[in-house]
Amino acid sequence: MSGAARLEHAIRRTAEHRPALAAFLTAGFPEMESFGSLLDRVAQEAEVVEVGVPFTDPMADGVTIQESSRRALAAGVTLPWILDTVERAACDTVVLMSYLNPVIALGLPTFARRASEAGVAGLIVPDLPLEECEPVKAALHDAGIALIQLATPVTPAERLERLCRLSGGFVYAVTVTGTTGGDAGRTDTMLEYLRRVREVSPVPVLAGFGIRNATQVRAVATHADGVIVGSALIEVLERGGDPIAFLRSLRDERKDESRT
Repeated sequence: MSGAARLEHAIRRTAEHRPALAAFLTAGFPEMESFGSLLDRVAQEAEVVEVGVPFTDPMADGVTIQESSRRALAAGVTLPWILDTVERAACDTVVLMSYLNPVIALGLPTFARRASEAGVAGLIVPDLPLEECEPVKAALHDAGIALIQLATPVTPAERLERLCRLSGGFVYAVTVTGTTGGDAGRTDTMLEYLRRVREVSPVPVLAGFGIRNATQVRAVATHADGVIVGSALIEVLERGGDPIAFLRSLRDERKDESRT
């Protein structure tokens, strides 16, 4: 089964009963030595695990993920190390989030081959324009890896329909303009935007950026198949909290974790 098919199956199967959950981890954070174990534990709670490739200039990321990326790079995390670690993981729905430079530095054919061997299901490249994605998409397709597109609240209707058609596995619907770590409070405008994305997307829609608590999960899930949680989870790890308890709380209607 291709990476796109694995992702779509995992998300749709869960979304029939509850919002699917994608959990973001910065590779090698908070510690390289324990990251493989953390990845396996998180994979037991989330339908998709998004592993961020640390980069020196993460323009789409807020302060929290920038700092985790800086610490991971200082500890010696590299893209080959990440692929080796993912290969040992007990998860077949790992998605890498990488800026384009690390992929190009490794070499696109080499990256596609190694990522396929490691069992990577999909790749998100936030600084890869839709108009320039074909060489990357083709190389990944040949390796059975999905190229996941990002939509934003300001994406024009025609472009939105095109990127949804070209996205594999799921569409990443950014809920706020700006960088990661903002607050995706429930607004009629945001929910209408998610409704539009879902209406034109042939693949599942996951909403991300600013998802921090169960209340927000319930709100966005009315117009999406699930959510992506990043900065809030990194903050839990940074303060030594329990990431599993936090992820479970996002599905607990009795709790509002915005105060944790």
